[in-house]
Amino acid sequence: MIKLTQINKKEALRYMGCTPDTVDEVLTTQVDKCEKELLDIIRPTYTHKIFLLERAENGILLSGTNLLLTGEAVKEHLSGCHSAIVMAVTLSGYADNYIRRAEISDMAQALIADCLCTAAVEQVCDIAEAEITASLPENSHTTWRFSPGYGDLPLEIQPNLLRVLNAEKLIGLTINDSLIMLPRKSVTALIGISDKPIENRRRGCAICNMRDTCNFRKRGNRCND
Repeated sequence: MIKLTQINKKEALRYMGCTPDTVDEVLTTQVDKCEKELLDIIRPTYTHKIFLLERAENGILLSGTNLLLTGEAVKEHLSGCHSAIVMAVTLSGYADNYIRRAEISDMAQALIADCLCTAAVEQVCDIAEAEITASLPENSHTTWRFSPGYGDLPLEIQPNLLRVLNAEKLIGLTINDSLIMLPRKSVTALIGISDKPIENRRRGCAICNMRDTCNFRKRGNRCND
């Protein structure tokens, strides 16, 4: 389990659509209170496996599994990589329960909690990635995190991805028929591993499936600014 001592509140406020000039003392107090309560209850954790990659005509296969990664975006992302880290991260069901309770009594608090948890799960991803890559052989090079649903990598691979990680048993992470992960504040991702330096590759709005409806783009921002 990972222990967070603080949540990136600047990032959470950005998710809320707040600009520095709109953050007043009342909102700051609400965010601070919600952060403290969340840090007391969430139980961030992750699991991962490393798979050799097999190139196939219709995609990239994780060796020893039937998990096929399809689409041009992931093909480009993993170009030159011999292996991939497959990881799953969750804040635990305690985060979901907190947000649900807030939705009943205070929608403003629910929004704050939701955005704080979104920021927190990305922090946990960063910590998990750092721990995993630190254990790789010397001179290993890695890509950035690439998640199902990004570019043309379909969300439909999520159930199989969680199965190959044994995520339900190890970290309590499942997925429903609508392809929503439970707990909801969870992330899965792929990180390519190469023996050679990896050139900067496309990321961001150009290949994101959410580009047409993204609130960040509507405000002239990007989620990875």
